[in-house]
Amino acid sequence: MTEFHYSTDADGVATITWDVPGKSMNVMSIDGLRELDACIDKVLSDPAVKGAIITSGKEDFAGGMDLNVLAALHDQESDNPAKAIFDGVMSTHHMLRKIERAGMDPKTLKGGKPMVAALPGTAMGIGLELPLACHRIFAADNPRARIGLPEIMVGLFPGGGGTIRLAYKLGAMAASPFLLEGKALDPQKMKAAGIIDEVVAPDQLLARAKEWVLGAKDADLVKPWDAKGYKVPGGAPYHPAGFMTFVGASAMVHSKTFGVFPAAKALLSAVYEGLQVPFDTALKIEARYFTNLFMNPSSGAMVRSLFVNKQALEKGANRPDVPDERVKKVGVLGAGMMGAGIAYVSANAGIDVVLIDASQEAADKGKAYSTGILDKGIKRKKVTEEKKAQVLGRIVATTDYAALEGCDLIIEAVFEDMGVKAEVTKKAEAVIPADAIYASNTSTLPISELAKASARPEQFIGIHFFSPVDKMLLVEIIKGEKTGERAVAKSLDYVRQIRKTPIVVNDARFFYANRCIIPYINEGMRLVKEGTAPALVDNAARLLGFPVGPLQLVDETSLDLGAKIAKATKAAMGNAYPDEAVDEVVFWMVDEGRLGRKSNAGFFDYDEAGKRQGYWPGLADRFERLDEQPDLAEVKNRLMMAQVLEAVRALEEGVLEDIREGDVGAILGWGFAPWSGGPFSWLDILGAARAVEICDDLEARFGARFKAPQMLRDMAASGETFYGRAAKAAA
Repeated sequence: MTEFHYSTDADGVATITWDVPGKSMNVMSIDGLRELDACIDKVLSDPAVKGAIITSGKEDFAGGMDLNVLAALHDQESDNPAKAIFDGVMSTHHMLRKIERAGMDPKTLKGGKPMVAALPGTAMGIGLELPLACHRIFAADNPRARIGLPEIMVGLFPGGGGTIRLAYKLGAMAASPFLLEGKALDPQKMKAAGIIDEVVAPDQLLARAKEWVLGAKDADLVKPWDAKGYKVPGGAPYHPAGFMTFVGASAMVHSKTFGVFPAAKALLSAVYEGLQVPFDTALKIEARYFTNLFMNPSSGAMVRSLFVNKQALEKGANRPDVPDERVKKVGVLGAGMMGAGIAYVSANAGIDVVLIDASQEAADKGKAYSTGILDKGIKRKKVTEEKKAQVLGRIVATTDYAALEGCDLIIEAVFEDMGVKAEVTKKAEAVIPADAIYASNTSTLPISELAKASARPEQFIGIHFFSPVDKMLLVEIIKGEKTGERAVAKSLDYVRQIRKTPIVVNDARFFYANRCIIPYINEGMRLVKEGTAPALVDNAARLLGFPVGPLQLVDETSLDLGAKIAKATKAAMGNAYPDEAVDEVVFWMVDEGRLGRKSNAGFFDYDEAGKRQGYWPGLADRFERLDEQPDLAEVKNRLMMAQVLEAVRALEEGVLEDIREGDVGAILGWGFAPWSGGPFSWLDILGAARAVEICDDLEARFGARFKAPQMLRDMAASGETFYGRAAKAAA
């Protein structure tokens, strides 16, 4: 398979075209690197060739490195896998340095051949690292294109020279948004940032690149870091200004990562050390830190969950084998916050929407939610007036159920009440086509029970969105006892249309996500009732890598919602209900009028603008603070095990059928410690035997909710891992 094509023209300019067969966007593979290296050797060895243009045969330049290749490298069996990875990274560095040095005399820095990058569209990861090694970067004026280094988002950092080159080129301070945040911008903004050299009209891209190649002088080919006396913008780490940059950067990184995301620290270390040594040594330092990071179980788990598994689920890894079920027209019942959000994401994906509510005023208000989102997009110059008109034109807001005629998917998002939901189900089914799929957006009510109101239970399914719908990436699809394969396929195809990530689970109380989130919140409130300082509770969670602690999370979701869920759960479970201790906290808070952020009073105090002002002192008056606070490790173990044990139980009971869905769903659904790769990856890193030890200790001191599931005990005895078991089952 040829991924790079080589040609020369009558003027002696070679064109190296990146065009991976069978892919909509180029991604770099091991074979691709070898082919590119051979093309560079051709340019340098052929005296008739004056220079080269590296471009793409597709609309975009590249999406980055093929992370499936990286994941395979991570899991390879080798006597010395770290050396194999380091050697592979260094071979890439050598190739890119070959482009940079371009055959020039090492002493005079003359006689080199100009090599430029011509980017027709998006260039991410290695798709930017390769151009950074070229002598000039040209980009087509394409406002939809995004250029950047996103590796930090999946637990890595740019390891193909991008970290060191960008730090040398811009200085540590200016490079930090692109390296530490993975910021990707359009070509014009990247030119303003000093990363892209020229932005030209798309039809002039190759002509302008060729013009520059033919007119380039020796001095144009010398990279700043190869020139004598070069000083890094902003100062080197030992310079007074540079020193302060790294003091601030270290504090900023720790404040955002709490020390649990290894990639940011490794990146900062590579830059700090790399800016104090010669450039080639700096590349070796980058390679060493990258290898060390890559061998960290956290990085492998993040790559697996946030790229490999996420991508597999989005492509339909667990989709039933039935014909295409893409949605053409969706009916949304209920124009409240959830229904309005569902209507927006559907219309934004090109699907016609009928948005129904009991009053026209409520329906119009639901449609206005889309107007608000689109207006914000216009202010940020991400949406045009034309796009706004198109999206709003797809939404029909009405009270008339007859408007649902022709809908092939219905999503019910009315009040969480069995009677109300049953009523709208019957009204909708009286109008919609016989083959339409009906979905409920319930977050707590059993799908199998809701389906009893339907005349077509095999076409009834749960589609659980997370709030806010337009921002949250996960959608949980719930199969009832009688749900058929076509309903599952339709739901998966719809989720793919709206560009979100699906997981499919079987029906059970709270399904999967809420089943794990609620114990996390409850454990936080138990700790407060026992006299643990609220700051210790929330900060323990942040030190585990959670974006917010359980007390802050319950303030955001509202305590009265928690009280309603608790009452409904207690009514359903009777004497088996396990959370009486938590209810004392929840019901008291609600009685005090402290409902969370929405009432400007919850576990936190808030100012008039809704900004948190610190924990409410009244908590200590009601729940006496312990003189001796519990150990941090104990608090962390309680918060973590409250969630992961529910994940294991969900798998053990068959609610969850695929651990990939368990890991991806946890990270995207409630922000479960992304550094860990998800609950099952975390248990694999920890080891089942150690997990059982922790559970036995917690069970003895705090009760049966920490009892280790039999599946986990069996794995501890056999030494198995969750992903090891899954691989055996798939073999």
